[in-house]
Amino acid sequence: MSLTHRLGIDLPILQAPMAGVQGADLAIAVSEAGGLGALPCAMLSPAVMAEELGRIRAATSRLVNVNFFCHVPPEPDAARQARWHEALAPYYDEFGLDIARVPDGAGRRPFDQAACDVLEAFRPEVVSFHFGLPAPGLLERVKDWGAMVLSSATTVEEATWLEANGADAVIAQGLEAGGHRGMFLSDDLTTQLGTFALLPQVVAAVSIPVIAAGGIAHSRGVAAALALGADAVQVGTAFLCCHEASTSAIHRRALMSEAAAHTALTNLYSGRPARGIMTRLMRELGPIGDVAPAFPQATAAIGPLRSAAEAAGSGAFSPLWAGQNASGCREIPAGLKVRELMAEIPRRES
Repeated sequence: MSLTHRLGIDLPILQAPMAGVQGADLAIAVSEAGGLGALPCAMLSPAVMAEELGRIRAATSRLVNVNFFCHVPPEPDAARQARWHEALAPYYDEFGLDIARVPDGAGRRPFDQAACDVLEAFRPEVVSFHFGLPAPGLLERVKDWGAMVLSSATTVEEATWLEANGADAVIAQGLEAGGHRGMFLSDDLTTQLGTFALLPQVVAAVSIPVIAAGGIAHSRGVAAALALGADAVQVGTAFLCCHEASTSAIHRRALMSEAAAHTALTNLYSGRPARGIMTRLMRELGPIGDVAPAFPQATAAIGPLRSAAEAAGSGAFSPLWAGQNASGCREIPAGLKVRELMAEIPRRES
């Protein structure tokens, strides 16, 4: 049985879950167009998650992928937090903000019992994870109601680990992909491969379906991934300017400007490597370093700076997540984007 048949979709197009720039609307539009939409839940409270899932169930009978992070929250590190505040203090002064009044808050929630309780009431057919898999007990609950489990791998080792530990399909996330790296067995960035180097190696190493992700923005990229053995592709950046996305005006302008040609991995916005368009913060502090606290504790101090700069019309302190190929970004309906991604791709039998 093909992956598209198992997922209940017409087309081998998965929309990448993108926390902070989308909600139910984009997921619904992609699924209604024949792909697999996604709802990112890492930044949602249980109550909001239930509301969004309810909206999806009311709007479409199509399947939607419900996505979670499964990181282990770090222990507080006062010394590292102090270094972080010291590095950001000049920017706080510039905007007349008080670094001593930075609110607490992690900004990202791992998949836990509370989230699983909400999810089980809806019993979604597809659930995906970033940063590995949740604890065995939680994973068993998800699989007990028949959900197909997807998770991201950034190396062959991660892909084989996922297969051995219960994933039903692997998302091979190349280095080109925007947003957070799904890496979880190592934090060594030198292990990270480009999509079309990683993909055939993962296909050869596992017996479960493989989904290609990273740098795919047009039908030619879709065709190339399928030719290299992918069962489907996952696309994120190309959907960021679609009508149904909640991407900010500042972020949209950056995506459709020359600035989008220069992206880098940075840990400044969350504490974990993620790809985004270069910003003033990344240039001046260096995109990757040990100044930011561990994921996701960096987000609290960035929030006030981002708000102040965006109020002045600047994205200098905003996480402008984007992959290395933003050429597919257009202000069009998501359904049209799905059809564009399938242009010249022969329909495959299920």
